[in-house]
Amino acid sequence: PTWFNPSVDKCFVPSDALHKCARDRKLDESQLTQYGLPIREGFWATTDDSTASAFGKSGGGGLEDKLAEWFKFGGNKKENSGSGKKNNDKSALQSKLGIIQNVPTVLVVGGGDGMGGIIKTAQSLGNKLDADADADSDKPSYQMVVVCGSNQKAKADLEAYPWGPGVNVCVNGFVDNMDEWMRASDAIVTKAGPGTIAEASICGLPCLLSAYLPGQEEGNLDFVKDSGFGTYSGNPKVIAETISSWLASPDMLENMRNNALKAARPSATLDIAKDLADMLFEYKGQQKMSSSRTESTSPQQTASSKTVA
Repeated sequence: PTWFNPSVDKCFVPSDALHKCARDRKLDESQLTQYGLPIREGFWATTDDSTASAFGKSGGGGLEDKLAEWFKFGGNKKENSGSGKKNNDKSALQSKLGIIQNVPTVLVVGGGDGMGGIIKTAQSLGNKLDADADADSDKPSYQMVVVCGSNQKAKADLEAYPWGPGVNVCVNGFVDNMDEWMRASDAIVTKAGPGTIAEASICGLPCLLSAYLPGQEEGNLDFVKDSGFGTYSGNPKVIAETISSWLASPDMLENMRNNALKAARPSATLDIAKDLADMLFEYKGQQKMSSSRTESTSPQQTASSKTVA
């Protein structure tokens, strides 16, 4: 890939595979740092300690204070909604999102542009979950949340679809709180985008990858399978059967969840930001020292030096 440039000061790579690619393309080990993939704020480290360790303790010259000085935020720093303790209570999140609590829940995501054959996939999965449901129960046995992104046709078609009584279906367009929807779910069906996979692993979500971009995303299939928290199929019927088997086996689901958490790198964004800030502060410090040395040299000393030279 052309983004590996041997002349850079530092190159951040998200995985062992790309670390090897960088070395194969002549980057030195000292240039490489492997933290994970940077992801959006809602998925950042979920405890006060991990966030503080990435940013430096507030006060006493920590990184947040350095950033405030650098960008002249002063005492009016915007509160970081991504720091601090996240709400990881699944039942509470389900209640907040307006879906049924304490029911096995599958999240189906088509990406921001709604790609990935989401209509057929959702219909096949919803029908399978309805068939698996307890016929004697007076409430749905399963739940499916579908995020269609900007695909308005998919949203309209799925909202109009005659879902069976055994599955509660919630259809959304574009959402800006994907971290909450993921944490409220037990498994996810998604295309093999690296960002979504990284976010799902942070939430401990088993992943069934339903589509991928050849070349660009193909390696993500092996990453998920080799890490033990998912698999790939582009066939809606196979997707439905696979998710059904996962939900029928709590032990399997828990094992995949643990594997996803092992693969997760929730502090990657903050770690990368810290390294970049440290590089900037070091450079600024060097400039100040150089400027101070120049200003402390008197005109007479300068003339004398030039003469001797």
